[in-house]
Amino acid sequence: MSVQRLHTNRRMSQIVIHQNTIYLAGQVADDEDLNADCAAQTRSTLAAIEQLLAEAGSDKTRILSVTIYLKDIDADSAAMNSVWDQWLPEGTAPARATVEARLCEPEILVEMSVIAAL
Repeated sequence: MSVQRLHTNRRMSQIVIHQNTIYLAGQVADDEDLNADCAAQTRSTLAAIEQLLAEAGSDKTRILSVTIYLKDIDADSAAMNSVWDQWLPEGTAPARATVEARLCEPEILVEMSVIAAL
């Protein structure tokens, strides 16, 4: 069984495809959106996820699981959920966990890691 890796560097791959499953590395907002609020960062993060899923041959309706990391779950969960709820088509909700975490850069408010069906 082959493993396909896309956008790979020494530490990680942005996309890994094995059998009929797509694994995305943790996605964050584009650099120009890192000084924005959590809602804007969430929109940017979801756009990146959509682009990577399309590149892998899938889409957001095929997401199986997502882990969402928030810098401040109390301050940002409502804004993130508002954007998430508008983005995800009804009836396609994946398994999901949302946790508070110290993220790799202080300006990052939200990061998402996705597993999807091909």
